[in-house]
Amino acid sequence: MSKTRLAVIALLFVGFVWGAAFVLMKDAIVLQPYMDFLATRFTIAALAMILLRPVVSLRFEAGDLKYGGLIGVVLAFGYITQTIGLELTTAATSGFLTGLYVVFTPLIAWLFVRRKISGKVAIGVLFSIVGMAIFSGAATSTEFQVGQIWLVVCAVLYAVHILLLGHYGQTRNSYRFAMLQIAAVAIVTWGFALVDGYQPPPNLEVWFAVLFTALLSTVLAFWIQTWAQTLLDPARVALLITSEVIFTALLAIGLGQEPLTLAIVVGGGMMLTAMLIVEWPKKGEQPLVQTQLHE
Repeated sequence: MSKTRLAVIALLFVGFVWGAAFVLMKDAIVLQPYMDFLATRFTIAALAMILLRPVVSLRFEAGDLKYGGLIGVVLAFGYITQTIGLELTTAATSGFLTGLYVVFTPLIAWLFVRRKISGKVAIGVLFSIVGMAIFSGAATSTEFQVGQIWLVVCAVLYAVHILLLGHYGQTRNSYRFAMLQIAAVAIVTWGFALVDGYQPPPNLEVWFAVLFTALLSTVLAFWIQTWAQTLLDPARVALLITSEVIFTALLAIGLGQEPLTLAIVVGGGMMLTAMLIVEWPKKGEQPLVQTQLHE
């Protein structure tokens, strides 16, 4: 199996882990202030990465701190705006509006670096957006509220994060670069959490959510994303990670939190179709980015 195909499978796994994390976090931030939750989560994640590979994590090269910190700050505000929006809107609306980063990623790339949008990526984006609209029910309402505006800002920040990662992460150690981003998120969220006094996780349920999101959906998932970004075009990465929405629905249905509806079936099917359009290999097709993982 080629590294490119392995990256595709790994990103789908990231989508599953993030979907599970969304279900867990939805209840956890009711019991613990969201800034405190994020600060705890990302602190544990950063410390775990350093303890697992201390030499790799702390052997900085020129530009690591500068660019890792910059990208981490963008990511931090993406998480913060998403969590604010999640508190102010429904989960369905949050899923649709956050998913707009799929559109913003190639559009921002075109606006600022004039990166051409390929035909199949454009079709995939169209299918993905229509699918997410049907899936979430957001197509039935065009009225924007405060929470929805926060989520649109979040989508823009996630798109910028993906593009910055693709530009500055290709020649760097992926593990260390992911750790630096995670540490930057921890620092930013601690700054906000301490303003009104930090509150630790109140019970085992919240601690489980913290540890799951810290170790699986942060440490493992962002290392995979950082590595995969060195092999795949940013628009492809954005589309593959939309599988998070599908996995969230499947888990919510399986746990009895949400009924199975025609909108979920049709919308989820369209998003899967979008990913197949983009990822289905053509005869003689070469990888979009040929590079090596610097470990």
